[in-house]
Amino acid sequence: MKNPTVKLFALSMVYLTLTFASVNELHAGDSPPEPASVVRQLLEEYDNEETPGGVIMVMRDSQLLYQQAFGMANLSYNVPFGPATPTNIGSTSKQFTAFAIALLEDQGRLSVDDDIRKYLPELPHLGDTVRLRHLISHTSGYREYLNSLAMAGQRLNDHISREEIIPLIQRQPALQNTPGGMYNYNNTGYALLAMVVEEVTGEDFPVWMQDNVFQPLGMEQTLIRRHPGQIVPGRAQGYGVGEDEIVAVSDIYASMGPGGIYTTAGDLEKWIGNFYDPVVGSPELMEKMTTPFLLNNGNSTSYGYGLIIGELNGLKMIQHGGADAAHRSVFLMFPEVKGAVVTQSNNNTFPNQIANRVAEAFFGDVMEIEESDQLSGDELFVYDLEKFDKLEGRYEMDAAPGFIMEFTREEDKLFAQATGQPRFEIFPSSDSTFYLTVVEASMTFHRNEDGEADAVTLHQSGNHRLSRITEPAWEPSANDLKNYTGTYFSKELEAFYRVEVNDEGKLVLRHRRLEDIALKADEKDLFAGAFPIMNLEFIRNAEGVVTGFEASSGRSAGILFEKH
Repeated sequence: MKNPTVKLFALSMVYLTLTFASVNELHAGDSPPEPASVVRQLLEEYDNEETPGGVIMVMRDSQLLYQQAFGMANLSYNVPFGPATPTNIGSTSKQFTAFAIALLEDQGRLSVDDDIRKYLPELPHLGDTVRLRHLISHTSGYREYLNSLAMAGQRLNDHISREEIIPLIQRQPALQNTPGGMYNYNNTGYALLAMVVEEVTGEDFPVWMQDNVFQPLGMEQTLIRRHPGQIVPGRAQGYGVGEDEIVAVSDIYASMGPGGIYTTAGDLEKWIGNFYDPVVGSPELMEKMTTPFLLNNGNSTSYGYGLIIGELNGLKMIQHGGADAAHRSVFLMFPEVKGAVVTQSNNNTFPNQIANRVAEAFFGDVMEIEESDQLSGDELFVYDLEKFDKLEGRYEMDAAPGFIMEFTREEDKLFAQATGQPRFEIFPSSDSTFYLTVVEASMTFHRNEDGEADAVTLHQSGNHRLSRITEPAWEPSANDLKNYTGTYFSKELEAFYRVEVNDEGKLVLRHRRLEDIALKADEKDLFAGAFPIMNLEFIRNAEGVVTGFEASSGRSAGILFEKH
């Protein structure tokens, strides 16, 4: 069965389902399994001649500790995946773009406090100064161009020109947030940073990166792919794995800057070595790369120069994941042991969480593995499911109004469903804490004196508080739904949608190039949808007549569509 795509929250690119035990549960017996044995079990279903594959690489004490390729790089020509197979690493590329900016700043050729319009004056002034550091830290307030273009009706495999990005920003009426005021993962910023490198150096971005980063580090098999038609010798073809077939999938266009790098595990070994013993750049520069930016209020974003700073089981971890249309990449560094784990795959169902399990296998001796993670069978936490009745309900994210999680119980199963996403089962780890197996996420409910929950914290790429919605969901009448119907146009996106009532009496959003988007009422005029429009709020004039709606998808929010 095809693994569904899971997001839960729009901070990250893509999360994929994964249902398997922790490393400690993979083997029975008193002694821990050999790390290589753990990896073999994790990769078993991906390591054959009929399945897209990948490679896993592990370093410790700055030395290569383990490397193993599996599955196929190209199914059409029966080419197996090898350690030296170049692979698209998606957003894992961001650290290289950020490194280019840091290197140019170190050379005195720019400052991250510079106004972006110093280098790209054609960008509009939208009330506040957007600086280079806002682009690096995902706090600029610009809309995310891939989400915006998807909302306009373009698909990821459509031809998207790099030249479309600036006009899209020029049509944006205002910033989504004060620069530096809010973290909102955003590919637009990194596309602009690549353009800044070109403006400062006078060179083509891929050429400058080859001459100043890849070649000096000996990364001979690394390049920036300008477009999906560019030949990359020996590369892995990306595949979408479905229930009945496996299909070849094209890379995303216009990904240079936020993505677009093809590289190998061996070349990433050299890149990681540069963090621990710099050849290009100074130790101070590499330290800056792994230092989180702060928001205007002084809170940490946990995001540095294209890298996320956190920990895994008590061990400091610096990481980033990547997902192009079909390729998957995870990059983990553990500076306290000068270690790293890299997973790369051309299989769009390859689970990101495997990288964490590999890390636990190879670095478990220096991690703080929770005792509960080591329990199995009858030793697992036993939960009285009726206690969940006081936690059931709808909760709205404080920092992202319109993002709602609904928690329900059906007999002996508990479920969570986020705005515009499928419903997934959750599992208790205590009376107030629950986790998912389909994604690295968990929830903590905050109870009041009556034992009911007033709020819940979602733990996923940070901690995100959601407050309980006390009013029941609005149930619109047939006449209410009719008032919403009509044709809506966005000048910003140059796109039309029709709002109609389908044969089942449900409100749907229709675009000529997209599947119908079912709209579910949360409250009057506020509806939940699905990608590319996750949330939709209708607008009324002084007489109460619907005149338009504002559409949002997390990274691109509040886009106006006027009724015609």
